[in-house]
Amino acid sequence: MAEIPSSAANEYEREPVPESARLGLKSYVGQFAGEHVAGTELMIGPLFLAAGVSAFDFIVGLLVGNLLAVLSWTFLTVPIATRVRLTLYCHLEKICGRRLVVVYNAVNGVMFTVLAGAMMTVSATVLGVYFKFNMPQLSDTLPTGAGWVAAVLLTGALFSVVAAKGYRFVATFANYAAPWMVLMFALFGVISLHKLGVTGLGDFWEVAKTRIWTGGAPQPGQVKFTFWHVMFFAWFCNMAWHIGMADLSLFRFARKSWYGVASAAGMYIGHFMAWIAASTLYAVQLKADPANTAVLPGPLAYNACGVAGLLCVVAAGWTTANPTLYRAGLAFQSLIPGSSRVRVTLLTGLVASVTAVFPIVTMKLLGFVSLWGMILMPMGAVIFADYWILPRLGLRRDFAEKTGLPLNWAAAVAWVASMAFCTGLLAVFGADKIYFVSLPGWFVTVLLYVVLSKRLQRNRR
Repeated sequence: MAEIPSSAANEYEREPVPESARLGLKSYVGQFAGEHVAGTELMIGPLFLAAGVSAFDFIVGLLVGNLLAVLSWTFLTVPIATRVRLTLYCHLEKICGRRLVVVYNAVNGVMFTVLAGAMMTVSATVLGVYFKFNMPQLSDTLPTGAGWVAAVLLTGALFSVVAAKGYRFVATFANYAAPWMVLMFALFGVISLHKLGVTGLGDFWEVAKTRIWTGGAPQPGQVKFTFWHVMFFAWFCNMAWHIGMADLSLFRFARKSWYGVASAAGMYIGHFMAWIAASTLYAVQLKADPANTAVLPGPLAYNACGVAGLLCVVAAGWTTANPTLYRAGLAFQSLIPGSSRVRVTLLTGLVASVTAVFPIVTMKLLGFVSLWGMILMPMGAVIFADYWILPRLGLRRDFAEKTGLPLNWAAAVAWVASMAFCTGLLAVFGADKIYFVSLPGWFVTVLLYVVLSKRLQRNRR
């Protein structure tokens, strides 16, 4: 999730952002470019390859899916953000009431905690390069030994302490590290393509089809990916932030509503170039030893760039896990307003460290990210319908605020029903359809919220 620019952090949390505090396009280009070249890219790129995707399906799917993500930010999220200029949580409270926002924060906190744990797993693989303990394979779900457990818990403890007490330092470090990490990912790709036989642009496509994304059978336990899987994943992996409207908090500072195009810097540097580069690292590993199917960022980066590659893995995991832990701590602290943010963040880090010991989430990261979007997407649909559709039907926006409702049951029912609908689709068509069900789920949420709001407002009137 993108951060509020540091110049405006922790300001105007309960009121619209004034004109004097608004930011230009350059702030958002840099923010997205840095945010989306991170630890997750080192896992996601190889997992595409493990899913047996073909070169055409992968490259073209990423081009189309990332474009749809940029359009979602530009035409769904930012127009509302620059009109209401409120944080997501403040805006949701006006629509849904305090009680439902508390539930939303709890769910959000859990998802952030699990994602932070995945990033601890990424960074812990660096220690495995030197200490030679057993690390998880692609099909592993349980800890692989005492060395792995110790490495993850040590990494988790370090990340948790910094997230609790040094977030400003982490944010500064991330801003300086971002250009270097972009360069390192580009270097990963160049070195790996050379090892795979690419000598120029003329032979890239032939090597891509025959030695990298060959379209063969997926690795055991992985879903076979087609063009549609790639496209929908690229579009929906950040669904919670654009269609789910979490980035209302970020773009409330934007001067213009078209600044959503800045997301292209993150999508095409991070979710295109970096995923391709990370995939080629895995292709080099498979070429050297076809039996070595482990997706471990530490060894992959070390084989390409030595110690510099390991430092990139640590930095990528660091710059992702620490802000994620910080957000999770804030979400949980909101449930108990009088609690200490430092203590809550440390406790959250402990829980994240325990989840990181179990590699199931990291090895199934594509599915987890899609599940996250499915769970949080309905609230974005509620915000969209509340702002654009209800007034056109003669209904009132921000109904909870205007009537003093502690819980807008129309929004609550629409959220739960949407998740039930999507889960039902998975039960009927298979869990591998997790990448697709959120799209019909969005329309179901909008329809339900509008119908139920009409009934609710008629009864309250």
